[in-house]
Amino acid sequence: MRVLSVVGARPQFVKSAVVERALTERGVEVLGVHTGQHYDERMSELFFRQLGIAEPYVNLGIGSASHGVQTGRMLAAVEGVVVETRPDAVVVYGDTNSTLAAALAASKLLVPVAHVEAGLRSFNRAMPEEQNRIVTDHLSAVLLAPSAAAMDNLAREGLADRAVLVGDVMRDAQGMVGATVDPPAVCASYGVSPGAFVLATVHRAENTDDPARLRGVLRGLGGSPLPVLLPLHPRTRSLLDGVNVPSVVRVVEPAGYVEMTALELACERIATDSGGVQKEALWAGVPCVTLREETEWVETVQSRWNTLVGADAELIRTALRAPRPAGSPPQLYGDGASGPRIADILTKGSW
Repeated sequence: MRVLSVVGARPQFVKSAVVERALTERGVEVLGVHTGQHYDERMSELFFRQLGIAEPYVNLGIGSASHGVQTGRMLAAVEGVVVETRPDAVVVYGDTNSTLAAALAASKLLVPVAHVEAGLRSFNRAMPEEQNRIVTDHLSAVLLAPSAAAMDNLAREGLADRAVLVGDVMRDAQGMVGATVDPPAVCASYGVSPGAFVLATVHRAENTDDPARLRGVLRGLGGSPLPVLLPLHPRTRSLLDGVNVPSVVRVVEPAGYVEMTALELACERIATDSGGVQKEALWAGVPCVTLREETEWVETVQSRWNTLVGADAELIRTALRAPRPAGSPPQLYGDGASGPRIADILTKGSW
Protein backbone atom coordinates (compact mmCIF):
# COMPACT_ATOMS: atom_id res chain seq x y z
CA MET A 1 0.00 0.00 0.00
CA ARG A 2 1.27 3.49 -0.87
CA VAL A 3 0.04 6.62 0.89
CA LEU A 4 0.78 10.28 0.26
CA SER A 5 0.93 12.32 3.47
CA VAL A 6 0.55 16.02 2.66
CA VAL A 7 1.71 18.70 5.11
CA GLY A 8 2.55 22.38 4.98
CA ALA A 9 2.31 23.96 8.43
CA ARG A 10 3.62 23.34 11.94
CA PRO A 11 0.59 21.52 13.43
CA GLN A 12 0.47 19.24 10.39
CA PHE A 13 4.09 18.21 10.91
CA VAL A 14 3.17 17.09 14.42
CA LYS A 15 0.09 15.16 13.30
CA SER A 16 1.83 13.54 10.37
CA ALA A 17 4.71 12.33 12.56
CA VAL A 18 2.27 10.21 14.56
CA VAL A 19 0.32 8.86 11.58
CA GLU A 20 3.33 8.21 9.37
CA ARG A 21 5.10 6.29 12.12
CA ALA A 22 2.09 4.06 12.71
CA LEU A 23 1.61 3.43 8.99
CA THR A 24 5.29 2.61 8.46
CA GLU A 25 5.16 0.09 11.32
CA ARG A 26 2.40 -1.69 9.37
CA GLY A 27 4.48 -1.93 6.23
CA VAL A 28 2.85 0.96 4.36
CA GLU A 29 4.99 2.98 1.97
CA VAL A 30 4.51 6.60 3.05
CA LEU A 31 5.58 9.39 0.72
CA GLY A 32 5.66 12.77 2.44
CA VAL A 33 4.67 15.84 0.45
CA HIS A 34 5.68 19.19 1.97
CA THR A 35 3.89 22.04 0.21
CA GLY A 36 6.28 24.66 1.59
CA GLN A 37 3.43 26.70 3.12
CA HIS A 38 5.67 27.32 6.13
CA TYR A 39 9.12 27.63 4.64
CA ASP A 40 11.08 29.22 7.50
CA GLU A 41 13.70 26.76 8.78
CA ARG A 42 12.49 26.93 12.38
CA MET A 43 8.89 26.39 11.25
CA SER A 44 9.47 23.37 9.01
CA GLU A 45 12.83 21.60 8.77
CA LEU A 46 13.37 21.89 12.53
CA PHE A 47 10.05 20.20 13.22
CA PHE A 48 10.90 17.40 10.79
CA ARG A 49 14.18 16.75 12.62
CA GLN A 50 12.74 16.94 16.13
CA LEU A 51 9.78 14.69 15.37
CA GLY A 52 11.77 12.07 13.52
CA ILE A 53 9.85 12.53 10.27
CA ALA A 54 11.57 11.13 7.19
CA GLU A 55 12.69 13.61 4.57
CA PRO A 56 9.71 14.37 2.34
CA TYR A 57 9.46 12.71 -1.04
CA VAL A 58 9.10 16.20 -2.42
CA ASN A 59 9.06 19.77 -1.12
CA LEU A 60 6.90 21.82 -3.46
CA GLY A 61 8.28 25.13 -2.16
CA ILE A 62 5.05 27.07 -2.70
CA GLY A 63 5.64 29.68 0.00
CA SER A 64 3.40 32.61 0.89
CA ALA A 65 0.79 34.23 -1.34
CA SER A 66 -2.85 35.24 -1.20
CA HIS A 67 -5.26 32.43 -0.32
CA GLY A 68 -6.41 31.92 -3.90
CA VAL A 69 -2.96 32.06 -5.46
CA GLN A 70 -1.37 29.84 -2.82
CA THR A 71 -4.16 27.24 -2.94
CA GLY A 72 -4.13 27.22 -6.75
CA ARG A 73 -0.38 26.67 -6.93
CA MET A 74 -0.61 23.88 -4.38
CA LEU A 75 -3.50 22.25 -6.23
CA ALA A 76 -1.55 22.10 -9.48
CA ALA A 77 1.65 20.89 -7.81
CA VAL A 78 0.00 18.20 -5.66
CA GLU A 79 -1.96 16.97 -8.68
CA GLY A 80 1.34 16.34 -10.45
CA VAL A 81 2.67 14.33 -7.51
CA VAL A 82 -0.51 12.24 -7.32
CA VAL A 83 -0.32 11.46 -11.04
CA GLU A 84 3.38 10.59 -10.74
CA THR A 85 3.16 8.36 -7.65
CA ARG A 86 -0.29 6.76 -8.08
CA PRO A 87 -1.01 6.36 -4.34
CA ASP A 88 -3.76 4.21 -2.87
CA ALA A 89 -4.79 7.10 -0.61
CA VAL A 90 -3.91 10.68 0.28
CA VAL A 91 -3.88 11.70 3.95
CA VAL A 92 -4.48 15.36 4.84
CA TYR A 93 -4.42 17.07 8.20
CA GLY A 94 -6.26 19.95 9.84
CA ASP A 95 -7.54 22.99 7.99
CA THR A 96 -4.84 24.86 6.07
CA ASN A 97 -4.67 25.76 2.39
CA SER A 98 -2.40 22.71 2.00
CA THR A 99 -5.22 20.53 3.34
CA LEU A 100 -7.76 21.88 0.89
CA ALA A 101 -5.44 21.80 -2.12
CA ALA A 102 -4.41 18.19 -1.55
CA ALA A 103 -8.00 17.06 -0.97
CA LEU A 104 -9.12 18.75 -4.20
CA ALA A 105 -6.24 17.32 -6.23
CA ALA A 106 -6.74 13.76 -4.98
CA SER A 107 -10.53 13.71 -5.18
CA LYS A 108 -10.54 15.01 -8.77
CA LEU A 109 -8.20 12.13 -9.67
CA LEU A 110 -10.50 9.68 -7.84
CA VAL A 111 -7.90 8.87 -5.18
CA PRO A 112 -9.48 8.39 -1.72
CA VAL A 113 -8.79 11.15 0.80
CA ALA A 114 -8.48 10.55 4.55
CA HIS A 115 -8.94 13.67 6.67
CA VAL A 116 -7.23 13.64 10.06
CA GLU A 117 -8.95 16.04 12.50
CA ALA A 118 -12.24 15.98 10.61
CA GLY A 119 -15.51 17.49 11.82
CA LEU A 120 -14.22 20.56 13.64
CA ARG A 121 -16.39 23.64 13.27
CA SER A 122 -16.04 27.18 14.60
CA PHE A 123 -19.29 28.18 12.80
CA ASN A 124 -17.49 31.30 11.61
CA ARG A 125 -17.53 31.16 7.81
CA ALA A 126 -15.30 34.24 7.64
CA MET A 127 -12.37 32.09 8.81
CA PRO A 128 -10.34 30.61 5.94
CA GLU A 129 -9.73 27.58 8.13
CA GLU A 130 -13.47 26.98 8.49
CA GLN A 131 -13.93 27.09 4.72
CA ASN A 132 -11.01 24.70 4.23
CA ARG A 133 -12.20 22.13 6.75
CA ILE A 134 -15.80 22.06 5.53
CA VAL A 135 -14.87 21.51 1.89
CA THR A 136 -12.20 18.95 2.82
CA ASP A 137 -14.66 16.94 4.90
CA HIS A 138 -17.15 16.77 2.04
CA LEU A 139 -14.44 15.62 -0.38
CA SER A 140 -12.97 12.96 1.89
CA ALA A 141 -13.66 9.24 1.79
CA VAL A 142 -12.92 8.70 5.48
CA LEU A 143 -13.29 11.29 8.24
CA LEU A 144 -11.04 10.71 11.25
CA ALA A 145 -12.65 12.73 14.02
CA PRO A 146 -10.92 13.76 17.26
CA SER A 147 -14.00 14.27 19.46
CA ALA A 148 -17.67 13.45 20.00
CA ALA A 149 -18.55 17.05 19.10
CA ALA A 150 -16.77 16.64 15.77
CA MET A 151 -18.72 13.44 15.12
CA ASP A 152 -21.96 15.31 15.83
CA ASN A 153 -20.99 18.06 13.37
CA LEU A 154 -20.33 15.50 10.65
CA ALA A 155 -23.64 13.76 11.31
CA ARG A 156 -25.51 17.06 10.96
CA GLU A 157 -23.91 17.49 7.54
CA GLY A 158 -24.90 14.00 6.39
CA LEU A 159 -21.38 12.56 6.70
CA ALA A 160 -21.85 10.11 9.58
CA ASP A 161 -21.34 7.04 7.40
CA ARG A 162 -17.78 8.17 6.58
CA ALA A 163 -16.82 9.26 10.10
CA VAL A 164 -14.81 7.38 12.73
CA LEU A 165 -14.01 8.63 16.24
CA VAL A 166 -10.27 8.08 16.68
CA GLY A 167 -9.18 10.74 19.19
CA ASP A 168 -6.52 13.39 18.65
CA VAL A 169 -3.11 12.50 17.23
CA MET A 170 -1.59 15.60 18.84
CA ARG A 171 -2.14 13.96 22.19
CA ASP A 172 -0.04 11.03 20.98
CA ALA A 173 2.71 13.46 19.99
CA GLN A 174 2.66 15.42 23.23
CA GLY A 175 2.84 12.20 25.21
CA MET A 176 5.85 10.96 23.23
CA VAL A 177 7.77 14.22 23.38
CA GLY A 178 6.66 15.29 26.86
CA ALA A 179 8.21 12.20 28.40
CA THR A 180 11.64 13.15 27.08
CA VAL A 181 11.89 16.93 27.57
CA ASP A 182 13.58 18.82 30.40
CA PRO A 183 11.30 21.84 31.11
CA PRO A 184 13.60 23.56 33.66
CA ALA A 185 16.53 23.43 31.23
CA VAL A 186 14.44 24.82 28.38
CA CYS A 187 13.08 27.56 30.64
CA ALA A 188 16.64 28.51 31.61
CA SER A 189 17.58 28.82 27.93
CA TYR A 190 14.75 31.34 27.51
CA GLY A 191 15.52 33.21 30.72
CA VAL A 192 12.25 32.35 32.49
CA SER A 193 11.45 30.38 35.63
CA PRO A 194 9.12 27.35 35.69
CA GLY A 195 5.66 28.30 36.91
CA ALA A 196 6.42 32.01 36.74
CA PHE A 197 5.69 33.07 33.16
CA VAL A 198 2.91 33.21 30.59
CA LEU A 199 3.47 31.53 27.22
CA ALA A 200 1.75 33.29 24.31
CA THR A 201 1.30 32.57 20.61
CA VAL A 202 -0.33 34.85 18.04
CA HIS A 203 -0.49 33.86 14.38
CA ARG A 204 -4.05 33.91 12.97
CA ALA A 205 -4.68 36.47 10.27
CA GLU A 206 -7.77 37.78 12.08
CA ASN A 207 -5.42 39.01 14.84
CA THR A 208 -2.19 39.76 13.00
CA ASP A 209 -3.62 41.50 9.93
CA ASP A 210 -5.95 43.80 11.84
CA PRO A 211 -3.84 46.50 13.53
CA ALA A 212 -6.57 47.30 16.06
CA ARG A 213 -6.88 43.65 17.13
CA LEU A 214 -3.12 43.20 17.28
CA ARG A 215 -2.79 46.29 19.50
CA GLY A 216 -5.61 44.98 21.70
CA VAL A 217 -3.91 41.60 22.11
CA LEU A 218 -0.59 43.22 23.02
CA ARG A 219 -2.22 45.64 25.48
CA GLY A 220 -3.98 42.70 27.10
CA LEU A 221 -0.77 40.69 27.37
CA GLY A 222 0.84 43.79 28.83
CA GLY A 223 -1.55 43.47 31.78
CA SER A 224 -0.11 40.09 32.76
CA PRO A 225 1.15 39.83 36.34
CA LEU A 226 3.96 37.59 35.07
CA PRO A 227 6.50 37.93 32.25
CA VAL A 228 5.09 36.90 28.86
CA LEU A 229 7.19 34.84 26.46
CA LEU A 230 5.98 35.31 22.88
CA PRO A 231 7.61 33.07 20.23
CA LEU A 232 6.55 34.76 17.03
CA HIS A 233 6.17 33.58 13.45
CA PRO A 234 8.47 35.62 11.15
CA ARG A 235 5.53 37.06 9.23
CA THR A 236 3.80 38.25 12.41
CA ARG A 237 7.03 39.68 13.78
CA SER A 238 7.32 41.89 10.70
CA LEU A 239 3.89 43.37 11.51
CA LEU A 240 5.09 44.72 14.87
CA ASP A 241 6.84 47.71 13.28
CA GLY A 242 5.27 50.79 14.81
CA VAL A 243 3.26 48.74 17.35
CA ASN A 244 3.94 49.25 21.04
CA VAL A 245 5.08 45.97 22.62
CA PRO A 246 4.70 46.20 26.43
CA SER A 247 7.84 45.73 28.48
CA VAL A 248 6.42 42.61 30.17
CA VAL A 249 6.19 40.90 26.75
CA ARG A 250 9.40 39.40 25.36
CA VAL A 251 9.28 38.49 21.68
CA VAL A 252 11.53 35.56 20.74
CA GLU A 253 12.16 33.41 17.67
CA PRO A 254 9.70 30.58 16.88
CA ALA A 255 10.18 27.57 19.14
CA GLY A 256 10.69 24.03 17.90
CA TYR A 257 8.14 21.43 18.92
CA VAL A 258 10.35 20.01 21.67
CA GLU A 259 10.98 23.45 23.17
CA MET A 260 7.34 24.45 22.80
CA THR A 261 6.18 21.30 24.58
CA ALA A 262 8.60 21.97 27.44
CA LEU A 263 7.45 25.58 27.76
CA GLU A 264 3.79 24.51 27.80
CA LEU A 265 4.50 22.05 30.60
CA ALA A 266 6.37 24.69 32.61
CA CYS A 267 4.33 27.89 32.22
CA GLU A 268 1.70 29.21 34.61
CA ARG A 269 -0.77 30.11 31.84
CA ILE A 270 -1.05 30.09 28.06
CA ALA A 271 -2.54 32.80 25.83
CA THR A 272 -3.04 31.74 22.22
CA ASP A 273 -5.10 31.93 19.06
CA SER A 274 -3.94 28.45 18.01
CA GLY A 275 -6.35 25.53 18.00
CA GLY A 276 -3.65 22.99 18.75
CA VAL A 277 -2.13 24.93 21.63
CA GLN A 278 -5.56 25.11 23.33
CA LYS A 279 -5.57 21.31 23.55
CA GLU A 280 -1.91 21.10 24.52
CA ALA A 281 -2.60 23.49 27.40
CA LEU A 282 -5.40 21.23 28.66
CA TRP A 283 -3.23 18.12 28.49
CA ALA A 284 -0.42 19.99 30.28
CA GLY A 285 -2.82 21.03 33.05
CA VAL A 286 -2.35 24.74 32.30
CA PRO A 287 -5.22 27.28 32.07
CA CYS A 288 -5.64 28.70 28.57
CA VAL A 289 -6.72 32.16 27.44
CA THR A 290 -7.87 31.99 23.82
CA LEU A 291 -7.48 35.15 21.74
CA ARG A 292 -10.52 34.43 19.57
CA GLU A 293 -14.29 34.86 19.79
CA GLU A 294 -14.96 31.17 19.11
CA THR A 295 -13.19 27.82 19.24
CA GLU A 296 -13.58 24.45 17.58
CA TRP A 297 -12.53 22.83 20.84
CA VAL A 298 -15.73 23.67 22.72
CA GLU A 299 -15.14 21.05 25.40
CA THR A 300 -12.11 22.97 26.69
CA VAL A 301 -14.30 26.01 27.35
CA GLN A 302 -17.05 23.92 28.93
CA SER A 303 -14.43 22.46 31.29
CA ARG A 304 -13.50 26.02 32.42
CA TRP A 305 -9.84 25.40 31.57
CA ASN A 306 -10.14 27.63 28.51
CA THR A 307 -11.50 31.18 28.34
CA LEU A 308 -12.47 32.96 25.13
CA VAL A 309 -11.47 36.63 25.21
CA GLY A 310 -11.00 37.72 21.60
CA ALA A 311 -8.73 40.75 21.22
CA ASP A 312 -10.32 42.70 24.07
CA ALA A 313 -7.45 44.01 26.18
CA GLU A 314 -9.43 44.13 29.42
CA LEU A 315 -10.83 40.62 29.01
CA ILE A 316 -7.34 39.30 28.29
CA ARG A 317 -5.92 41.05 31.34
CA THR A 318 -8.70 39.71 33.57
CA ALA A 319 -8.32 36.15 32.30
CA LEU A 320 -4.56 36.20 32.83
CA ARG A 321 -5.15 37.15 36.48
CA ALA A 322 -8.07 34.80 37.18
CA PRO A 323 -7.71 31.94 39.71
CA ARG A 324 -6.86 28.54 38.33
CA PRO A 325 -9.82 26.17 37.91
CA ALA A 326 -10.37 23.77 40.79
CA GLY A 327 -9.21 20.20 40.44
CA SER A 328 -7.59 18.59 37.42
CA PRO A 329 -8.60 19.13 33.80
CA PRO A 330 -10.79 16.45 32.20
CA GLN A 331 -9.21 13.83 29.98
CA LEU A 332 -10.45 14.88 26.56
CA TYR A 333 -9.71 13.89 22.96
CA GLY A 334 -8.55 10.33 23.25
CA ASP A 335 -5.99 8.30 25.13
CA GLY A 336 -2.79 8.89 23.22
CA ALA A 337 -3.25 5.93 20.86
CA SER A 338 -4.95 7.66 17.93
CA GLY A 339 -2.12 7.06 15.47
CA PRO A 340 -2.38 3.26 15.61
CA ARG A 341 -6.18 3.48 15.29
CA ILE A 342 -5.86 5.59 12.15
CA ALA A 343 -3.27 3.26 10.66
CA ASP A 344 -5.51 0.26 11.29
CA ILE A 345 -8.43 1.97 9.55
CA LEU A 346 -6.36 2.98 6.53
CA THR A 347 -4.70 -0.41 6.08
CA LYS A 348 -7.99 -2.33 6.19
CA GLY A 349 -8.95 -0.64 2.94
CA SER A 350 -12.68 -1.11 3.44
CA TRP A 351 -13.28 2.64 3.22
